[in-house]
Amino acid sequence: MDMDERTPLFAITAAAELAGMHPQTLRQYDRLGLVSPTRTAGRTRRYSMKDIVQLREISRLSAEGLNLEGIRRILDLESQVDVLQRRVRDLEATLADELLQKSGRRVFAAGSQGDVIPLRTGERAQKQNQMVLWNPFGRNPAPLKKLES
Repeated sequence: MDMDERTPLFAITAAAELAGMHPQTLRQYDRLGLVSPTRTAGRTRRYSMKDIVQLREISRLSAEGLNLEGIRRILDLESQVDVLQRRVRDLEATLADELLQKSGRRVFAAGSQGDVIPLRTGERAQKQNQMVLWNPFGRNPAPLKKLES
């Protein structure tokens, strides 16, 4: 049997003790939807370590003065963030796999006017015989004079 932080292990009395709460408080939080433990075939509650951590978070937020509705909203938003972060990781992994399996990469060069020039794999950009002058003072440079010998 695989066990992780979501495995329902603790009866309500053990969960209440681990969370530092009264069992009746856990029943109330279950009714309000703040923490939803798994139910056994006999309809008894079983709490996981994730549930215990969430109960401790509720206790902390309550001690800071938040009401239960505010706590519920915070927990909902944190849950949404977790789901979105997992989705982003999945999409990044899919993209990385796609890039690794794709034959050849797309290569681009920048043109003299800032335009994008697509290149095929192995193709080199055309060299331009242009000189770029850089003037750190932002003024137009003096015209170049021909040197006489």
